[in-house]
Amino acid sequence: MEFMDELRFLKEQLKFNEKVDVPPGASEVVIAGMGGSGIAGKIFQELFTEFKVHLIDNYAVPKFVSKSTLFIAISFSGNTEETISAASQAARAGAHMVTISSGGALSEMGDQNIKIPRNDIQPRSATGYMLIPLLKGFGVISKSEINESYGLLDQLDKNDEECKIHAKNISKKSLIPVIYGSPPLCSIAYRWKTQFNENAKVIAYSNSFPELNHNDTMAIAQTYRKDEFYFLVFGSDASKIKKRINVTEKATKSRFNMINPKGSSQIPRMFYMLHYGDYVSYHLGTLRKVNPTDISLIEKLKKEIK
Repeated sequence: MEFMDELRFLKEQLKFNEKVDVPPGASEVVIAGMGGSGIAGKIFQELFTEFKVHLIDNYAVPKFVSKSTLFIAISFSGNTEETISAASQAARAGAHMVTISSGGALSEMGDQNIKIPRNDIQPRSATGYMLIPLLKGFGVISKSEINESYGLLDQLDKNDEECKIHAKNISKKSLIPVIYGSPPLCSIAYRWKTQFNENAKVIAYSNSFPELNHNDTMAIAQTYRKDEFYFLVFGSDASKIKKRINVTEKATKSRFNMINPKGSSQIPRMFYMLHYGDYVSYHLGTLRKVNPTDISLIEKLKKEIK
């Protein structure tokens, strides 16, 4: 599948019928995942606030993992070294295990194994397959939100001119993307950062309001080589965040390129902004004449550390 087709395939993943079966008595959720397979957990953690969600992007699990833990291991390939290690430890601790993968060793480790029906796309292009079972299982998403999200993604698939403009502006002067989000889109700002890394093969940086006002603010105003940054800032409906964005832009004498989320609730807005970043990063990669699917250096690294 061509990478542009992978991007356009995201909306179809919203129709995925699988969902995590949440066992009665679960007192906390632990989600393990790396890279493109880990972003689903980050997004879910930000959206689900009923009880504690702990994320793992390493080999080890916290000591509190026990029989009362719902442990969700996500790996597109099903063979991610760090995730297999964490899942094995969680199994020994007696945790209830749910796996989400397209196959591999992980697909045989769970009390519930959710199978991703495609293995011919990049892990970062399978976010819908990995996120929808979480949102459905915990009752975070409704049918109407799925339908609205599908429509918004379809609109972007048909018209991504704004995304192309941002990509051209970045490419023209070889600028570094700086992405600023705010709740509930902090995880999406991070997703943009990783998409620039992989799709366009450029370093990018992300942070979020209001936290960045406690660290980035002085740096935005006084950093050297400031003219080499391209600020992409997510709009917000929250009055306090709006004010922070406006005051920060003026106080630091910066130019914030605003991207306003579309959608009637946080779920459609999340999917819209996620997809918007997919296209900006893809078009930047195209302008740089790099292959968005090239992960040869990552594969070489994996072989050398075994």
